[in-house]
Amino acid sequence: MNPTTSEQIDLAERTVRETLGLGADEVSVSVSQGSHTTVQRRDGKVEQATEATTRGLSLSLMVDDRYSSHGTSDLRPEALTQFLKNAIAATRFLEPDPDRALPDPALCGRGSTDAELDVFDPAFNDYTPADRSKTGQEIEAAVVASGLDNVISSSAYIADGSSKSARVTSTGFAEETHGAWFALGGETTLATPDGKRPEASAYYAGRYLSDLPSIETIQAEIVRRANERLNSGPIESGKYPMILLNQVAGRILGVIGGPLSGGSLHHDRSCLKGKLGESIGSKLFTIVDDPTIPRGLGSRAWDGDTLIAKPRTIVKNGVLESYYLNTYYGRKLDMAPTTGGRSNWVIPGGDQSWQEIAKAFPKAILVTGFLGGNSNGVTGNFSFGVRGVLLENGVPTKNLSEMNVAGGVLDIFHKLSAVANDTWTFSSTRSPTLVFEDVQFSGT
Repeated sequence: MNPTTSEQIDLAERTVRETLGLGADEVSVSVSQGSHTTVQRRDGKVEQATEATTRGLSLSLMVDDRYSSHGTSDLRPEALTQFLKNAIAATRFLEPDPDRALPDPALCGRGSTDAELDVFDPAFNDYTPADRSKTGQEIEAAVVASGLDNVISSSAYIADGSSKSARVTSTGFAEETHGAWFALGGETTLATPDGKRPEASAYYAGRYLSDLPSIETIQAEIVRRANERLNSGPIESGKYPMILLNQVAGRILGVIGGPLSGGSLHHDRSCLKGKLGESIGSKLFTIVDDPTIPRGLGSRAWDGDTLIAKPRTIVKNGVLESYYLNTYYGRKLDMAPTTGGRSNWVIPGGDQSWQEIAKAFPKAILVTGFLGGNSNGVTGNFSFGVRGVLLENGVPTKNLSEMNVAGGVLDIFHKLSAVANDTWTFSSTRSPTLVFEDVQFSGT
């Protein structure tokens, strides 16, 4: 059985009715199917090729104020009936948790149509294995021909996927959605006299194939990153301005995500608990969660609770305005639900390039990548290994590695002093390059 989207709605509706008839008080059903293809080339041949298709039904239900969730890929009617009976029987053994009830129907629905979100590229249906093979060969050839010295190996990566899903609840929600995505990239490994094997890669993702960069752009980015790996090392520890490149800004911004969640707040694991309405950053620090961006990688019509997906300001001019509260944790915290998880994070850009901004600093560290590290949502502290470039009056003077950057959520965003004009669009974190002053780096 391989349902179309309309058939998925029908299956979900029938499953809701059957589950209620078997004794459930509330039911939410999601029926989905999807595909995922990847091709990786190395040394002139296909190194790995995978293609997978998935289908399944997920179910959450309330029985006598008891909640459980279940999933199955066996959609045969007789198997599905037995699955539902087992799910209801198992739920009766659990402790009551009435806060798990479905949300108020008035809060639920579709925020945007599929046409408005524009998350399915019609070209996906015509994208053939031959197209993937040709693109992979072209990327690999471009990396090999990049002019880099002492190349050990080069590879190309191509991936794409699509999904169709339908969601129906016993409180009246019934919607469906259809989306797709594409990804391209490449990698090279170099040999150096000191025996190290520095690697450089560049990967891009988008909803539309035509939105991805050209092969020449991918090649140039790999060359830039490879050159930054050569002759790299640490400099003296101390506080430096940090210029956080747009495509890796999500690593620092992500530190704030955990403490914003309802689960962290409820379990007292958040350094941002009680901070609503307070300043947690400079006037330049703004985050808008926007699920309505056409072709956005995080765009959606509704969230995991079927709440209407709509733009929401999380931080405005440094002031914390909203948490991520799904229905369950909203009830636990006696607060109105907002939404349970991130969509697209948009950080408004500025008017200058980071290169222009960098000229004002006698010394600054341009962070272009991260290696390992950790963060603590309770304290807000973080420490990450970094790669990058030392800039002097905006001019690159040394490639950097074997260094760490450290700070805290309640401190780092107060140091945000400039935002560039180069918003990164190949991620659900749509950030420009960010400039922070007096950031602690550990090196020699």
